[in-house]
Amino acid sequence: MNKQNIRLVPLERDDREQFITDNQEAFNYGALEEFGRRDNHFEEDGEIISRDTIEKSIDSGEAYRIMQGDEKVGGLVLRVNGDKGDLDLLFVLPKAHSKGIGYAAWCAVEKLHPEVKVWETVTPYFETRNIHFYVNRCGFHIVEFFNSHHPDPNEKESADEIDEQEHDGMFRFEKIMK
Repeated sequence: MNKQNIRLVPLERDDREQFITDNQEAFNYGALEEFGRRDNHFEEDGEIISRDTIEKSIDSGEAYRIMQGDEKVGGLVLRVNGDKGDLDLLFVLPKAHSKGIGYAAWCAVEKLHPEVKVWETVTPYFETRNIHFYVNRCGFHIVEFFNSHHPDPNEKESADEIDEQEHDGMFRFEKIMK
């Protein structure tokens, strides 16, 4: 696939359902590769990221389809507040992995929001592809590891109410723009 042909297109209302399904497929793929279905990494309905989580992300941010030509190959959701940006979701469909699409999409995000000085994102500890991608390809740095001994202070729920999965571990990344 030609990564030069990658562009971000605002998510259309009639594509929302497929966007959610595609996001779940992409994240389930990574978890299934790592664990199979032998553990508790899946949220409701056997999904790594629940429908509710994805819908809240879409509703509170800027959602885009990652397009290669006329083909939908992924998606992302951003939140930008002044010079701070949060990459809430980024996924590439498994059939399009390892073709430079995620990196091309990230480069497009940086061009879309040159006002952002610091980008943040998180990913589960077991998503080694994501960790490699953010650190080695996109220039992020791991700055924090959320787990049962160090819960995310931004979580609204108390530590007692957070599902055990939440305590398995999430890396927080930052990228300071030059």
